[in-house]
Amino acid sequence: LMRYAATHYGVECVGVTVSQEQAKWGAEKAAGLPVRFELTDYREFNPGGSERFDRVASVGMFEHVGHKNYRSYFAVARRSLVEDGLFLLHTIGKNESGGPIDPWIEKYVFPNGALPSVQEIAAASEHDFLVEDWHNFGADYDRTLMAWHERFEAAWPRLKAKYDERFYRMWRYYLLCCAGTFRARDNQLWQ
Repeated sequence: LMRYAATHYGVECVGVTVSQEQAKWGAEKAAGLPVRFELTDYREFNPGGSERFDRVASVGMFEHVGHKNYRSYFAVARRSLVEDGLFLLHTIGKNESGGPIDPWIEKYVFPNGALPSVQEIAAASEHDFLVEDWHNFGADYDRTLMAWHERFEAAWPRLKAKYDERFYRMWRYYLLCCAGTFRARDNQLWQ
């Protein structure tokens, strides 16, 4: 997203991650562009709000902060924005508040992950933000997951020298089951 924005719109971007590998990969992909990565926990980013941005975008991260951190998450986004700045939250969500994540996904794919509900997002963000717009792309995410599955299957002959049959079965199961949850409208994808 940052590389696209910098390339096509000439913006300067800052990415926040706790992953050294992600920061390294991102810096390599964005070499020569006005893009930098901060290797830090989002809760420790911009502690005094000294660095302000016109826009903040969070894509696929909110599912990993946990219910207890929702308020602090939105507070970090708010303190990082200029007065009339915009915040985009892109997250997978669930239809009802509470309840655990799927045990298999919790164990093998997203340990400590949590899918928010509309109510949980609204309650956690209401002190910091006015919701201007809400889109649900959940009905389309089934197609995204099926495309990923198709690419995974096509790439498997090249990958199987590095990964075992268990890895193959687990990722195939994960992609197809998740596609099913979106097809059944049990999970949503919001912006």
